[in-house]
Amino acid sequence: MTSAEHSDLRTKQIFTTGEAAEICKLSQQTIIRCFDSGRLRGFRVPGSRFRRIPREGLIRFMRENDIPIDALENTKPRILIVDDDEQIVDLLVDVFKRDQRFEVKTATTGYDAGVLSEQFRPDLMILDYMLPDINGNVVCKTVRENPNLSNMKIIIISGVVNQEEIASLLRAGADEFFKKPFNIEKLLARITELLHL
Repeated sequence: MTSAEHSDLRTKQIFTTGEAAEICKLSQQTIIRCFDSGRLRGFRVPGSRFRRIPREGLIRFMRENDIPIDALENTKPRILIVDDDEQIVDLLVDVFKRDQRFEVKTATTGYDAGVLSEQFRPDLMILDYMLPDINGNVVCKTVRENPNLSNMKIIIISGVVNQEEIASLLRAGADEFFKKPFNIEKLLARITELLHL
């Protein structure tokens, strides 16, 4: 398996029996037998004999059979920074790169944040309240309505927000709010808490 294929496993949601066999280090026939007997949950592609295994089903099967799930997990928590202020983005990227505990990606619009959230599957999003195309409330609600992103933590950062807006952001699904300019050590400490590091 190439490193590109390996990194793809962390975000892939549906697996073939061949991929599942490679990940579990079992024969494809064993995977098919487990699938057909119901021990490995999945579905058949309509109109064909092809079997497909959702990520959750594969992880459950691996745990039930004491198969290490390292191949499916990234050891570093993933953080998505969403802000159109280049200085803030550069500062945060620099801090996280030096920290070395995190994998980081950035977006400057709500649209890009949505696309990257689906592809990158961040564990935590640092979200500017006022983006050029959308506000933080809408991003929070959209993320919270997506079952694939339900565990993602959201920290809102903003320079212009009143108490009522902060309350409505927290109701919309944000986990924390930081007013710009913020203390970087306090932000890192809160990220560490939210991600249980």
